[in-house]
Amino acid sequence: MVTEHPLQLVWFKRDLRCVDHAALNAAAARGPVLPLFIVEPEYWELPDTSQRQWGFARDCLLDLRHQLAELGQPLVIRIGDAVDVLQHLQKQTGFGQIWSHEETGNGWTYQRDQRVLHWCRDKGLAWTELQQHGTQRRLKSRNGWAKAWDNTMARPFGPPPALMPLAGTDPGDLPGADALGLKPDACPHRQRGGRGLAVECLNSFLQHRGANYRVAMSSPLTANSACSRLSPHFAWGSLSIREAAQATWKRQQQLHELRTDSGRNWQQSMVSFSGRLHWHCHFIQKLEDEPEMEFQNLHSAYEGMRPSVPDAVLLEAWSSGQTGLPFVDACMRSLNATGWINFRMRAMLMAVASYHLWLDWRAPGLHLARKFTDYEPGIHWPQVQMQSGTTGINTVRIYNPVKQGMDQDPQGIFTRKWVPELADVADQFLHQPWLAPNAEQVLDITYPFPVVDHLEAAKQARQKVWAVRGASAYRQQGQSIQQRHGSRKSGIPMRGRGKPSKRRDTDQLSLKL
Repeated sequence: MVTEHPLQLVWFKRDLRCVDHAALNAAAARGPVLPLFIVEPEYWELPDTSQRQWGFARDCLLDLRHQLAELGQPLVIRIGDAVDVLQHLQKQTGFGQIWSHEETGNGWTYQRDQRVLHWCRDKGLAWTELQQHGTQRRLKSRNGWAKAWDNTMARPFGPPPALMPLAGTDPGDLPGADALGLKPDACPHRQRGGRGLAVECLNSFLQHRGANYRVAMSSPLTANSACSRLSPHFAWGSLSIREAAQATWKRQQQLHELRTDSGRNWQQSMVSFSGRLHWHCHFIQKLEDEPEMEFQNLHSAYEGMRPSVPDAVLLEAWSSGQTGLPFVDACMRSLNATGWINFRMRAMLMAVASYHLWLDWRAPGLHLARKFTDYEPGIHWPQVQMQSGTTGINTVRIYNPVKQGMDQDPQGIFTRKWVPELADVADQFLHQPWLAPNAEQVLDITYPFPVVDHLEAAKQARQKVWAVRGASAYRQQGQSIQQRHGSRKSGIPMRGRGKPSKRRDTDQLSLKL
């Protein structure tokens, strides 16, 4: 089909792949395609972006350029404001339509999309945005959402289309972190991006690493290998949720046919993983429906409960892994160095900031956003609020950081790796070094004394939170929030391939897969 303006522009955002790319397929069916990624310097100056995120995205973009070149036309890179770039390209090439996937990003990307939409209308250009995964635009009710997700994930997808080469089109250079002026962000163990690594990661998880996923994902000792590690690939779209869901369903069927003890263990893990794929979109839907969640307490009763200006000393101690709570500090230091940590430890980090240190969720949330290579705004901000207890619909969970260390790192292997200052503290005192006989030779000399009494701080936080929840007007607004954002399903079985897990860790931060 040839239109009056045959050149179709495909604007890649957080969908850096060619396979299962609805916008690319639709555009290629209508004419030659100009595949474009816009590097927006203003975006990379935001407080929730970081060099490690750009490093992963850049890996994906290099790989995407190669993928598109094999299809016939390499990725075109332009640097600047999106409206300025599109306006220049439109004058230069005369493209007649823009295609992209729907993006549920942060507030900045929403405002940018609004400006692009107004520009398109002024120019009489069509901009078609297509659904990327299970999140739905302009959703009126959560009723039926889970079934719609299943149907969306089950749709077949074919190979990517062949593309016509565009003669005379400069592909442009892909800038490094220094060229973008990104702040130094040492992350020596950052996960690498790209389509090839995404597929390899999925296959290794489904065939080898995922056997004990259901139980091993909770501890930082085992989660690094047992978790899928697909979350940054989902965040940047080098792998689609549909690809992962269909591959997981296929694996579940294979395991069902084995009917062995090992097969049953695998099946339980795959059911649990399938549920998290579902919850991935469930949480993004929350921010899609209520973008203000990035900036405001979901339940208004919590406004002013914590100081709006965070205690700078406590925030710095928490951010740098210097709270004097060994397991908390180990988790933060690991995150700072790798860009990833498992879901339960993310939840604990946010809970400690919110309850024990009594910090408003916004500043700690921004720190975590920058440190997560897999930062996904639509998951991150609803989960940050959930762990800080400000949603009004979720159970208040105040983690005991000492007990978490004893439960998840009983031999101290993880803690000693990341907090070597405690080398002279005996194992039985590692998670409570202030009780060690040699505490005076260690604390406030090589390692800080705890910045708070974690038991007393938790007690006071619990009293303050429940004082808010006991107010008469609290429940009415909570019911409204539940109606708009709450799940309509409990447990979420996956397409008849197994019973839902009785364990419900869906309230863990970011549901990192």
